[in-house]
Amino acid sequence: MDEIRNVEPLVQIVWDYMLVGHKLRRADCIFVLCSHDIRVADYAIELYSAGYAPWLLFSGGVIQQDAALNVFWDKPEAEYFASRARAAGLPADRILIENLSANTGENFKFTRQMLQARGLRFQSFIMLQKPYMERRVLATALKLWRGVDFVVSSPPISLRDYLTGDLPRDAVIQHIVGDFQRVKIYGENGFQAPQEIPAEAWAAFEQLVATGYDERLVRD
Repeated sequence: MDEIRNVEPLVQIVWDYMLVGHKLRRADCIFVLCSHDIRVADYAIELYSAGYAPWLLFSGGVIQQDAALNVFWDKPEAEYFASRARAAGLPADRILIENLSANTGENFKFTRQMLQARGLRFQSFIMLQKPYMERRVLATALKLWRGVDFVVSSPPISLRDYLTGDLPRDAVIQHIVGDFQRVKIYGENGFQAPQEIPAEAWAAFEQLVATGYDERLVRD
């Protein structure tokens, strides 16, 4: 697809929209919505070690087996991320694991249930995901965790560095395009709080789809 045209300027427009620009502040808990990107775990470890929160919570039940991304794990995301944190020397008794959720909505639903069962009443969170998932996390939190104080963040990586990292470039762009579309669709069907989408961002999305980045779109 890159042989056909340089799509990076279009991806940059979508990427910039998906970042919500929250400023980090200390919280009761760092809530990590896990995925195939282990850099999010490393960022969570960095924030915990810097004293941003006394608890670190990993949520994610998917066992990543993705040939397109070349990611093959043998245990749920949350357990994989947590093992990374323990290997970095973080105290095991400050690490919480929710390992049943299969999507963003379940990250919030099952995490809330787990915290209630444990009698943990956190009032503030730093919510972490991949950079191009920030807006989906924001929209889901506004819908499912109303009244909770939170900021959304992600590893401070530029699009250029993200696309030249270990994950295959075109597969990453497929994910970016798919997650952008979900902001609109899930806002319309009530899964997430609706988000205003600038015309420029929607036009960039449509051009990317026309170029062939349509593998992860939600179909009717």
